Amino acid sequence: MNKFALPEEIIALFHDGQTLMCGGFANHGVPNRLIDCVIASGARHLTLISNDSGDADLTIGRLIHHGLVDKLIASHIGRNTETVALVAEAKIELELVPQGSLAERMRCGGAGLGGVLTRTGLGTLVDKDKPHMVVNGEEWLLETPLRADIGLVRARTADPLGNLTYRGTMRNFNPLVAKATRLTLVDADRLVDVDELALDSIVTPGVYVDKILVRQGELR
Repeated sequence: MNKFALPEEIIALFHDGQTLMCGGFANHGVPNRLIDCVIASGARHLTLISNDSGDADLTIGRLIHHGLVDKLIASHIGRNTETVALVAEAKIELELVPQGSLAERMRCGGAGLGGVLTRTGLGTLVDKDKPHMVVNGEEWLLETPLRADIGLVRARTADPLGNLTYRGTMRNFNPLVAKATRLTLVDADRLVDVDELALDSIVTPGVYVDKILVRQGELR
């Protein structure tokens, strides 16, 4: 099955009120062409799950700049001064999650697990209204899974079946996002034929990928 899709097909998938999960880390490994599609769609009142919010009007920060996000779930804001101002003005709801817990919540969402037990955040604002469990006499905080309607993934290479490889820090969050969403979209640096990827180089199998963004001249 060829999973390549033109921008207009991708744009049509975004709607008001959706939850988006986006890969990337501090402006690196961010699926910028897919972010273009989100902005072009005009979808608003989005919940965004991401490690951070990038910089003001840069990479993932463009979703904040255009006023598309109502809620942000992240490990930190990043250097985005626009996010800081909007949170201070109560125009964006912010849920901060310790970075390791954020990654594990995404992993649980993709693996169909009920959550992860951690001691990180106990006795702080992080554990407000969250369930606690006692295991072997020790208290643990239960962090629940994170899932999203649409995942935005940046890959180094993709083949027509959706098999993906990553480069360097692209592997921080993008593979987790690919598994934890109902619909997974990919922005790949390079498109290759099915037989060009060595089996042991594939990080995300195509079964997790729904559509790969291509331009008209890239269609195969």
